[in-house]
Amino acid sequence: MNHPYPSHPPLPDALVEALSERFGASFSVSQAMRDQHGRDESVHPAAAPDAVVFAESSEEVAEIVRLCREHRVPIIPFGAGSSVEGHFLAIHGGVCIDLSRMNRVVAIHAEDLDATVQPGVTRKQLNAELHDTGLFFPIDPGADASLGGMAATRASGTNAVRYGTMRENVLGMTVVLADGRIIRTGGRAKKSSAGYDLTRLFIGSEGTLGIITELTVRLYPIPEAISSAVCAFPSVDAAVDTVIQTIQLGVPVARI
Repeated sequence: MNHPYPSHPPLPDALVEALSERFGASFSVSQAMRDQHGRDESVHPAAAPDAVVFAESSEEVAEIVRLCREHRVPIIPFGAGSSVEGHFLAIHGGVCIDLSRMNRVVAIHAEDLDATVQPGVTRKQLNAELHDTGLFFPIDPGADASLGGMAATRASGTNAVRYGTMRENVLGMTVVLADGRIIRTGGRAKKSSAGYDLTRLFIGSEGTLGIITELTVRLYPIPEAISSAVCAFPSVDAAVDTVIQTIQLGVPVARI
């Protein structure tokens, strides 16, 4: 059976040598490591990268990007590996930049209802850190995805009806561009009309415009009480009509 993806040349020896020398044990070309980073939860056939590098800072990501750009080698950002749509499958080979070690909660500003995190921080990890503040981060795509991956794919979830999607909940970010430059978009201010809204440009760009290496997200108070109910409907139309009427009545629905 033919391989479903086009063939590609191997990595240049000079690039392998440069990455190995610079990143040491954080650089790998082992088959097991490559396979782990070339398979997701989607129906698409696996496609392993030619190498994997574990980055631990924006500067390291920028350095990897510049080296790959110099040798015209594709790069693939990797977060928690929870994609169900083939986002990080290396169909053209290249170098996978694993951001899972960038998993630090940089700052929590409870009084301002925001937090700044590295891209490898997961939703559950952030909410565990927030446990004693009375706040939480509500976006829940189902899997325990990394926040960097959630921003890159503009994730949402069943509670988007109340809290919105990642588009409404990222205030600013640090991004490494394709030429290795590091830029910062937006900020912690909830309202700003200064300049282009680059933050929303990068949200949902799926790594095609740059690699997100830090982001500031909105936080919300944990509801004092939560109740749930299950309703059966005779048809999809009846269910939709009920949802519309419920929202129009101003009932504070958090999930549907």
